[in-house]
Amino acid sequence: MKRWLGAARLNSYAQILPLAWPVFIGQLAVLMYSTIDTVLVARYGALDLAALAVGNAMYTSIFVGLMGVVLAISPFAAQRFGARDLTGVGESLHQAVWLALGLTLLGELLLLWPDPLLALAKPEPAVEAIIRHHLQLLGLALPAAMLFTVYRGFNTAVSRPKAVMGLQLAGLLLKLPLSALLIHGHESLGGWQGMGAPGGALSTALVVWGQLTAGFLLLRRDPHYHPFGIQQGGLHAPRWPLIRQLLRLGLPMGGAIVIEVTGFTFMALFISRLGATPVAGHQLAANLVAMMFRRPRALGTATGALVGQRIGARDPRAAERLGWHGLEFALGCALLLGGAIFLLRGPVLALYTTDAAILAAAAPLLLWVWIFHLGDASQAISASVLRAHHVTVAPMLVYALAIWGVGIGGGYWLAFEQPWPALAGARGFWAAAAAGLVLAALGLVIVQLMVQKALRAEASAAA
Repeated sequence: MKRWLGAARLNSYAQILPLAWPVFIGQLAVLMYSTIDTVLVARYGALDLAALAVGNAMYTSIFVGLMGVVLAISPFAAQRFGARDLTGVGESLHQAVWLALGLTLLGELLLLWPDPLLALAKPEPAVEAIIRHHLQLLGLALPAAMLFTVYRGFNTAVSRPKAVMGLQLAGLLLKLPLSALLIHGHESLGGWQGMGAPGGALSTALVVWGQLTAGFLLLRRDPHYHPFGIQQGGLHAPRWPLIRQLLRLGLPMGGAIVIEVTGFTFMALFISRLGATPVAGHQLAANLVAMMFRRPRALGTATGALVGQRIGARDPRAAERLGWHGLEFALGCALLLGGAIFLLRGPVLALYTTDAAILAAAAPLLLWVWIFHLGDASQAISASVLRAHHVTVAPMLVYALAIWGVGIGGGYWLAFEQPWPALAGARGFWAAAAAGLVLAALGLVIVQLMVQKALRAEASAAA
């Protein structure tokens, strides 16, 4: 095995995997929040499931875009951690908190007044009312979710992902009973029938505030964090030069993530025009993709953190090696996982619902889910490696062309213009989305090659 893989590749895997698996477990726990709500709401009613699909797509677009800006703390702090500038690492945490608070205000405005997004979706009036209530309750979760993102990005940068994983798993243990109670109600509460989809949003808000409180206590009391200077005094005053550096790095990161996530958002919005059943089938496929993405996302997070640390330590060869080996590993896993989900699509979808109409709408999408996942895995690693190098504008442009241009534009054409009947409706959107994400992955790999070539030329010139 060692001879076949090579000592350098095995060494890379030995560094990436111990950091990746806690990230994966933690992210899987977070995804299970949505999965729990999807399963429970699917048994509550089709209208609420359609509202959950559209409402979650809207919230995810808003939150993940803002989160992407805040996560600039991770590559920023990782380079300083690699350079052993521990005080600088701690200061980046303080300033990222201010950045998260400012961005939260923007997010709350979008959640409380979602009319532009609802105008695109054109949901049925009954579904729209549920969506509005759902988003209002998710607004309660947003401040805690943004601040917990700072905590997560900081811990990733300093190679301490288990601290985050533990809190995310604890949150999952709370999420299941809370969602069951708030979505379906209980006879012990006077026969209360529950809140449907908005009940899941309220349970999420309660969970993330609990996670944030526990994370704050750990930062203040765990001796591991003492060298970073974050256990004395309160929150530091804003330092605008440092906040501007985070924004310079984070805005293109957030923009790229917004483009990627809005690919799903606009799919849900446009598919909702086809009726409650097609969008419910899309929600099952989208939830599967989100669950599958946690593995390459964890590998990308770990690879990017290690690459950033090696850049800070002025070890460009190790940084390059880790980047390519992380990409190889992620692609191999994606090929196997996507194929398994496609071959077992019947039993997998049956875990969500027994509604024959929804199952019939979801099953044809699973081939495209496999192809989509291959592109997703590739872009996750390359994007993280490029962020570690503080290269963020070029990836954003690649995403815009591939995901908005090919994915959304092509999907709308296939779904509604129907040049090929076999790709009409939701299948057209998924086929175009898969093609767009594969194109994005190829573009990011090319940018990664260009960055590595430039760095090698710089090193040769310096020598």
